[in-house]
Amino acid sequence: MSLNTKPNIASPDDFYQDLIDLHRDLSDEESRDLNARLILLLANHIGDMDILKAAMSAARKDT
Repeated sequence: MSLNTKPNIASPDDFYQDLIDLHRDLSDEESRDLNARLILLLANHIGDMDILKAAMSAARKDT
């Protein structure tokens, strides 16, 4: 299995809006904490260390 970087969300605009709404009325610190918790929850759901490392590498290259 390899990291899927192709569009894979059925309704990306809806997802983006939900993500924006999730952060509404949070301070910068609360927003960063929320992002960290969300990343850890999703990483736990993925569970495959090779995929997680590939995602971290891809994210780092994009910055």
